Amino acid sequence: MTTTFYLGAHHPHWLAIPPRDRDGQPIRLFVSHRRLAGRRTLPRARTPWALDSGGFSELSLFGEWRTTPEEYVAAVRRYDREIGMLEWAAPQDWMVEPFMLAKTRLTVAEHQRRTVANYLQLCDLWWRAEHDAAGRDPEFCPFMPVLQGWTIADYLRCADAYEQVGVNLPDYPVVGVGSVCRRQATSEIADIMASLADLGLNLHGFGVKTSGLARYARHLASADSMAWSYAGRRTPTRCGSVSHKNEANCLDFAARWHERIADEIAVDRPDQLRLDLFEVAA
Repeated sequence: MTTTFYLGAHHPHWLAIPPRDRDGQPIRLFVSHRRLAGRRTLPRARTPWALDSGGFSELSLFGEWRTTPEEYVAAVRRYDREIGMLEWAAPQDWMVEPFMLAKTRLTVAEHQRRTVANYLQLCDLWWRAEHDAAGRDPEFCPFMPVLQGWTIADYLRCADAYEQVGVNLPDYPVVGVGSVCRRQATSEIADIMASLADLGLNLHGFGVKTSGLARYARHLASADSMAWSYAGRRTPTRCGSVSHKNEANCLDFAARWHERIADEIAVDRPDQLRLDLFEVAA
């Protein structure tokens, strides 16, 4: 399987001036709704990109979604129209890490129920808005389902919940896997990814850490990562620019980091990805 690797970008204007690979091709970007929301003007994309809903931040801060589904759909419709080249958008899913459950005071099962219900609601709102605007049923809905869980059994139950409401997950180009960000170095997550991939799902890994990519990249259809910026904070500027002291916000540094990781993933050597390339972008 070829893994599409999105470069996490915390500067929305990069959509208009995307980093490029060694062949001069623009690199796909992953941008958060929280970085775009409220902007009066939006960049016009020159590369395909995907949208993160910002759910981890919102639930961590408030213990609930303060952004309504109606507001989120309206924002995504604007991004699709004004930015363009949007490939897909994450729903307003509910993560199930123990600290998140403590924040919301809800159960894993309730977070899963809300995740599935939100996906259906977003799609319904999108279709209604597009039908009203165009006078016909739309052919494109950007929202993709996300599986939430903590154990393998949890994720399989969530997949069953989608099936019960008529969502056939293998038909989707992307099915996100949530609540793995902080435990990616564990063999448990690799087992979860393998089990879900065995269902024929095109999995997306959110915020995949380098240790996670090394363990289970072969099970992913796509992934995104901001790890380059963390590495850049520890790297004195080496691109020749005098405008920054380290590489945490450097377009060139991000491009070279992405290039190295994408090359290593493309080799497709299960469990043998070179961690030194992931941790340090020379």
